[in-house]
Amino acid sequence: MEVIDRFAARWRPGSGTIPGMLQQRTLKAMTRAVGVGVHGGQRVELTLRPAPPDHGIVFRRVDLPQPVEIRLSADVVSDTRMATTLSPGGDPGAPKVKTVEHLLSACAGLGLDNLTVDITAEEVPILDGSAASFVYLLQSAGIELQDAPKRFIRVKKTVEVREGEGARLMWAKLEPFEGYKLSFEIDFDHPAVDQTGQRVSFDMGTGNYKREIARARTFGFTKDVDMMRARGLGLGGSMDNVIVVDETKVLNTEGLRYDDEFVKHKILDAIGDMAMAGQPILAAYSAFKSGHALNNKLLRKLMADREAYEIVTFADASRLPRGLSELAPAW
Repeated sequence: MEVIDRFAARWRPGSGTIPGMLQQRTLKAMTRAVGVGVHGGQRVELTLRPAPPDHGIVFRRVDLPQPVEIRLSADVVSDTRMATTLSPGGDPGAPKVKTVEHLLSACAGLGLDNLTVDITAEEVPILDGSAASFVYLLQSAGIELQDAPKRFIRVKKTVEVREGEGARLMWAKLEPFEGYKLSFEIDFDHPAVDQTGQRVSFDMGTGNYKREIARARTFGFTKDVDMMRARGLGLGGSMDNVIVVDETKVLNTEGLRYDDEFVKHKILDAIGDMAMAGQPILAAYSAFKSGHALNNKLLRKLMADREAYEIVTFADASRLPRGLSELAPAW
């Protein structure tokens, strides 16, 4: 593994790729989706465009008189109630892009580094409630290697955040790991959830994100509907895009896609929330009852400690696990 400064001394843009170098990725072509926001219920058009090396993933509110760009970083997260919301500088009064986590999870699962996301309203469409539709869109457009080294945020020491005590305790942490793996445990004390898996671990290095994680849908409880609607949330939710659970059971006629779909969706969300770092992370993430707010606090704590991470590239792609180094095949 090589730190960027040492690697950059031997590589220049336009000089051609070094054999074996792990390269940045973008789309081959533009692709579009139309849907509704799960919380606002507003119709929205999403256009995903290729972007040049070192551009990163940038959201653009193109419906505004003057388009507003939001580049990924932990500090631009301005709201974490039920979803991850971004705004320039993290200003809650500025134009927003809401519910970004499923799209960002799909981008991380496919290893995309550079993308422009044009959006015509303030919320990313929910589509089927998982990341699978975004994976399909991105792979249908094609994924292209770029003439630039892929950069990773490598965690060097453990960073942890904790909140609450006893039954209210929740925590999340990042630990050094030569790859990217995630472990999550939930505890909802609900009959329908208790019948499913409560804990899952997933290693991104297996290359199985599409099969094991991407199809896990967001979920909600009927007892919370009135409260959510009063707060202007969940207005676009339905059984087409949410697992709906009453006091005892799942109401969707097709049932669950995975035996442990609830906790797998929490991992899907965590992958999207960690993608807010702006570059892929090399670490072991683990959490108990965490959510968007705690995930963002964890990421902010990591980025605030310059001794806790370093930026690295790989001159030899074979030194990374297969799922992180190989280009995802077409859908």
